[in-house]
Amino acid sequence: MIHQHNPNTKIVITGMGAVTPIGIGVESFWKNLIAGKSGLSPITRFDSSQLPISVAAEIQDFQPEQHIPVKMAHRMARFTQYAYAAAGEALADSGYSVQPSRTGMVLGTAMGGVADIAQTQQEVCESGSKRVSPAFVPKILGNIPACQVAIAHNLRGPSFTLSTACASGDDAITLAAMLLRSGAADAMLAVGADAIECPIVISSLAASHILAHDDQEPLCAARPFDKNRNGFAIGEGGGALLLETEEHALARGAHIYAELLGSANNNDAFHITTPREGGEGGADCVRMALESAGLTVDDIDYVNAHGTGTVKGDQLECEAFHAVFGERASQVPMSSLKGATGHMMGAGGIVESIACILAIRDGMVPPTLNYRELDPACGAIDCVPNEARQLPVNIVMNNTFGFGGQNASLIFGRYSLAEA
Repeated sequence: MIHQHNPNTKIVITGMGAVTPIGIGVESFWKNLIAGKSGLSPITRFDSSQLPISVAAEIQDFQPEQHIPVKMAHRMARFTQYAYAAAGEALADSGYSVQPSRTGMVLGTAMGGVADIAQTQQEVCESGSKRVSPAFVPKILGNIPACQVAIAHNLRGPSFTLSTACASGDDAITLAAMLLRSGAADAMLAVGADAIECPIVISSLAASHILAHDDQEPLCAARPFDKNRNGFAIGEGGGALLLETEEHALARGAHIYAELLGSANNNDAFHITTPREGGEGGADCVRMALESAGLTVDDIDYVNAHGTGTVKGDQLECEAFHAVFGERASQVPMSSLKGATGHMMGAGGIVESIACILAIRDGMVPPTLNYRELDPACGAIDCVPNEARQLPVNIVMNNTFGFGGQNASLIFGRYSLAEA
């Protein structure tokens, strides 16, 4: 059978999975997010006493053997475990019986197996031995989570792994949708995963002065958009969405959570770590997403911001927001999850997309934690400070901006069969 390319094919979300610092499983994550739970805690995975930062958003209660065969779990890097568990939940949630050749996966990860690389190098140096397990290389490769998920669920369709820094999760969703519209598949998993918590990464990011620190209240150190913000907290985790063509989802009687209305990706072409002045690249990306969806800023009910908590990053994101939304910038709720989850890197875009979809489902907008004082540099914004807010939500935007000038923007909307 020949499957034709159709750029007008509707793409819908039928399954979700999440492994986060504030909850394992989508409903646990969402319940704790809305309740204002913080995932920040003292670092426990290694001795951080000699490091400039001792707080991160670690996943505390993840039991790999509950999601992965024990023997297999021991051979997986942490980011692979998170991806595997999230993908499994999304598939189970969707009720989809995999059609092997018509089902694929796109994985987004910022730094792959960096934590396991660092740990193995430390063990080699401390032991003096040059012996390294033959499983080391296949353990830390960036595409291995996609491989493990494909093997477990017999996914023999398109398989891609991309790395666009913090935009990796959103870009995985965009690429999955492109593949569906191309006719290459009927269903695609979009998965994001990262676990970067290790001394070498913390030391490098701290030297760049972009990690959150607060000697008085370390567990409240991550404070997006606040006047006294000073960086982000490292987070970790995995997120997964099952995307299908509308035709395929309806034919099998799937429950549809939402529709992907639009998406965009671009590059600042300016600097490897600093966004273009005025947030110009991010603003252009948001405009492109709106255009792809056939919408205007008046249609957007909620924006899930990248909102890392860095001084310059938040300012430039707000400048971009004001440039695009104009007078509506102070009226449209725009919150950041990173005060709660930390910066989950490649997993962030997927998990934050899940929050957007659940905001539509429940009419509830998640809060920006630890916000206390308006920063004039961010302008007049409604960042939903500290407490979730109930309000009608039909169309939401999710933005992620990353190192390398990577920008990504997604728009999700309430699904209605009447619009088919």
